[in-house]
Amino acid sequence: MDCDSNKESRPGPDGETGSEGNPMDFVRKIVAVDNASGKWGGRVVTRFPPEPNGCLHIGHAKSVCLNFGIAAENGGRCHLRFDDTNPNKEEIEYAESIKEDVRWLGWDWGEHLYYASDYFEKLCECAAQLIRKGKAYVCDLSVEEVRETRGTLTEPGHESPWRNRGVEENLDLFARMRAGEFEAGSRTLRARIDMASPNLNMRDPVLYRILKAEHHRTGGAWRIYPMYDYAHPISDSIEGVTHSICTLEFEDHRPLYDWCLEELGIHHSQQIEFARLNLTYTVMSKRKLLELVREGRVTGWDDPRMPTICGFRRRGYTPAAIRDFCARIGVAKNNSIVDFCMLEHCLREDLNKRAPRVMGVLRPLKVVITNYPGGQTEEMDAVNNPEDLSAGTRKAPFSREIYIEQDDFRETPPPKYHRLAPGREVRLRYAYFIKCEDIVKDAAGNVVELRCTYDPATRGGDSPPDGRKVKATIHWVSVAHAVDAEVRLYEHLFSKENPGDDPEGGGFMDNINPHSLEVLRGCKIEPSLANATPGTPYQFERLGYFCADSTDSRPGALVFNRTATLRDTWAKIEKSQGAK
Repeated sequence: MDCDSNKESRPGPDGETGSEGNPMDFVRKIVAVDNASGKWGGRVVTRFPPEPNGCLHIGHAKSVCLNFGIAAENGGRCHLRFDDTNPNKEEIEYAESIKEDVRWLGWDWGEHLYYASDYFEKLCECAAQLIRKGKAYVCDLSVEEVRETRGTLTEPGHESPWRNRGVEENLDLFARMRAGEFEAGSRTLRARIDMASPNLNMRDPVLYRILKAEHHRTGGAWRIYPMYDYAHPISDSIEGVTHSICTLEFEDHRPLYDWCLEELGIHHSQQIEFARLNLTYTVMSKRKLLELVREGRVTGWDDPRMPTICGFRRRGYTPAAIRDFCARIGVAKNNSIVDFCMLEHCLREDLNKRAPRVMGVLRPLKVVITNYPGGQTEEMDAVNNPEDLSAGTRKAPFSREIYIEQDDFRETPPPKYHRLAPGREVRLRYAYFIKCEDIVKDAAGNVVELRCTYDPATRGGDSPPDGRKVKATIHWVSVAHAVDAEVRLYEHLFSKENPGDDPEGGGFMDNINPHSLEVLRGCKIEPSLANATPGTPYQFERLGYFCADSTDSRPGALVFNRTATLRDTWAKIEKSQGAK
């Protein structure tokens, strides 16, 4: 959607108005009160300010939807601003990935793309202004010494020996810091606030540090870089942001945010904090996600087991499902953990409506229908999506030899097993009734082939004229027409609900699920998928939702990722809670 400020109203993703489906959470109430009072002259300007030091994850999606959604609902605009103030960790590739992710989620910043590095000169001028006011000074303490003299929650900090330097000396030293005269880490610019403040963030925090590193946008032009807590409020002010919406860990930083803007006497944006998203069976720390990538525990940031937006996209998730999930979990002030199965529930609800149904056999077992004419092929009408009859039908070729799932046959069936067994009859989806007459085994005693007969009177899977019934319908693929594929079955990357919180002292790496990926080769899928477009969702009947892999799949060498199973745990939980 377009959040350009020249437009009076803006629809949300897929055309809905922004307020629809979004309950009036506490952030939206603040915005509504401000609009009613005319506090910002009717303007609503938000921003999403990621640091380009990694790819966005599902927690960022909540912030993206909140910031862009509120702007859209109120006829305002949302800026995309990169907090690129740490050249040691940031890369242009991450910035491009973030832009792709935000667009994929359904949002558009229009002309309002910014970088904190755009404001480096202005930030330096503001620092000099604070020095002239006696509100900032150059400190010669090392990083470790600054930390040691900061104090604790119960004890005040100790003032720096250089806290009372004169204005001219501080201006001179700051200029020499900028010129690259001093070694990295040898000096910092600190705010002069209160070393006895109960808020540790107000105990003369560092505003600038010396970093002799190449920046991905400014090259070697700068030798000093601003801290986030200093660059953030001033960047918001420069852009005219009205509501600076942050996650809850920045609540203790708000006094410093306000202090910077008040001391500089510039436009004062309002910072509002909300609880970040925590999801079971995941970690949300970019540091931990980067560690997973660097140690080769995953194939990259876009590994379908990662909680990153690019990982979800590659796995087959849809932007509509993620936006729906973000709307359902809401916006609160208290931290909590959301069950991953709720996200999967939102995905299934979306895919159930849009994903074409197809047939694929993951662990094939050959079936020869002995009384079916050899060399004959029939085209069976198969429904593309029973939830959307306008999707029509397709032709599924049927022949004498077919593949079925190994699990759909048992030589000695257990109780309540209604699928194929010796002497038992089942329905083939869209085709015929077949009856198992004989089995073929290899030298090791493994079943490798079934010999069955079919009833011609049951074409299309209809019941025969004699009215006999079967208790199971199974899927199949014609041997002569089957397309080979590799299928990747994904589970949670971690085996524990809270992998980063191990009471036995183990790290999150100790909780990696060894069964998070199973690769099946030699799978058989119906010919309609021979040219499957990567990212297009399909429901493999009875098996789950799948999509062709965006990196590895190509015609002639198809690779499908399982997006989700058909088992909806969250729907059962909701039903149980509703009954109670």
